[in-house]
Amino acid sequence: MRALLLSIGLVAIFAPAHAQSLEIVGYSGYLGEWELTATVTETAPGRKGYSGPLTMKHVGLCTQDGPEERTGEMHLELSASSSRLDATLSVAGVECSYSGRLSDFYTGTLACPDREAVPLKLWVK
Repeated sequence: MRALLLSIGLVAIFAPAHAQSLEIVGYSGYLGEWELTATVTETAPGRKGYSGPLTMKHVGLCTQDGPEERTGEMHLELSASSSRLDATLSVAGVECSYSGRLSDFYTGTLACPDREAVPLKLWVK
């Protein structure tokens, strides 16, 4: 019995911690014409870094053949107080950066090389 309890205790100590995941929803562009969704998971349990796949869908009025959809990867860091969010979005080989401050949602700009920075609003669930 003692050996069984010791084995259970050792398994509990050395079992991997479950990484927390977050759902990210947002809108990019001056008219919110791009919808962003992502599910990111902690890169190291207990830290404020997250990474995961993202999808951007063009939901503007000029979509004639259905919405254009792009997939990529999102890496983000939340400040210790969670009042600031910094992220890197990689879509179709283009890496863009984002920095946002929390009000009712995170608001900031998405900057991509050789393009004008555009507004991006993010909600974290």
